[in-house]
Amino acid sequence: MSTNLKYMQAKFIVSAEKLSQCPDFDLPEYPLLGRSNVGKSSFINGLANNKKLAKTSNTPGKTRLINFFNFSDKFILADLPGYGYAKVSKEAQNRWQKYLEEYLLNRKQIKSLIQLIDGRHEIQKNDYQMREWVNNYNLPIITVVTKMDYVPKSKTLNVLKAVEKEFGGLVLPFSAIDNRYNEKIFDNLMSPNLFN
Repeated sequence: MSTNLKYMQAKFIVSAEKLSQCPDFDLPEYPLLGRSNVGKSSFINGLANNKKLAKTSNTPGKTRLINFFNFSDKFILADLPGYGYAKVSKEAQNRWQKYLEEYLLNRKQIKSLIQLIDGRHEIQKNDYQMREWVNNYNLPIITVVTKMDYVPKSKTLNVLKAVEKEFGGLVLPFSAIDNRYNEKIFDNLMSPNLFN
């Protein structure tokens, strides 16, 4: 199946702090996991071709809620607080962790998690910790390698292969600067066979 889609109409639906506040709908849902500043907002905006849809920030840890975005009534992306944020109290971090675990383990609409990894750097310790947690619960997951526009073309394949070697499964590149990887991402997110 090929969508030939470079972009999709998307709109922000609602923010929720915990599972009980999440919106009720039947679309497949993809929560975005990633370190602060890995480019989760840019990923949403790049797929929607709308720089103002998800707020990007230079301050790590700005997202403190689960933000839901509807892509053309085909699927939902749920932007989660980034991990690795330091400038919040331990108490706040523990609360988010509890709410996020409850959401990730019990939300029926979730089809797969998407973990975003920064293509410019080695995989970080907290990326490994996050993946360990996901694997521990045997949750379906896709890896998206962001900021590929900063990776020299000659090294693109090596970067993707390195992530694939560490994490296995489906690994997709993404660039917020141009749309050359969007179609493949849409094809996978809209595939009826993904994790079926």
